[in-house]
Amino acid sequence: MRKIILLFVFFGCLNTQAQQNNPFGLLIINDLQAYKASILIDKNKELVEIKKFIPNLKLDIRYASKNNFAKQAVYKQAKAFARLPVVESLSKVQNELNKLGLGLKIFDGYRPYSVTVKFFDIATDKSFVANPKDGSRHNRGCAIDLTLINLRTGKELEMPTPYDSFAPEAAADFKDLRQLVIQNRDLLRSTMEKNGFKVLTNEWWHFDFNGYKSFEIMDIPFENL
Repeated sequence: MRKIILLFVFFGCLNTQAQQNNPFGLLIINDLQAYKASILIDKNKELVEIKKFIPNLKLDIRYASKNNFAKQAVYKQAKAFARLPVVESLSKVQNELNKLGLGLKIFDGYRPYSVTVKFFDIATDKSFVANPKDGSRHNRGCAIDLTLINLRTGKELEMPTPYDSFAPEAAADFKDLRQLVIQNRDLLRSTMEKNGFKVLTNEWWHFDFNGYKSFEIMDIPFENL
């Protein structure tokens, strides 16, 4: 009976938000009560703080600083979140890389929908940002921006471009690169894809979780999670 009530709360909030708050009619969870109800119905909907689940990975949350393409901080906290199954898969990636003396550095995970709207307005090249009419995998807590580091030194392995570059070399299959750079990029890609992720074609650092369609678009800030 309790689960039925929670379902009414959850879908009632979603429908109201879609009609009142979004010009594209998207179903967006921006209500904390609806988010908590969704977790009680399905624990996999929880947005988990990645660093707490995988303590030995590194964070470089660019969007909590001005060191990003937007040149402004859009997060109040330098944290990264993702849905529970996403973080569990990332843990498998981290364990696999650790055996090679490597690890993950996270740039971004869950991104509130309102930030996606802001990015679309700011970006000069719209092909590198999600269109608000569709929402983003980041908004669903199912996309991760990341790179590889050397565990001993903590330094990033050389990749085709810096994070968030709009250059053509950022494409996941760009060929005109030094062999070492291609090896580093392909190691990241193969390890992620082996564990349930798919790379975004124009961003070597961006990986979508294969089950993203099962998760709603969210617009709840970090500080409320």
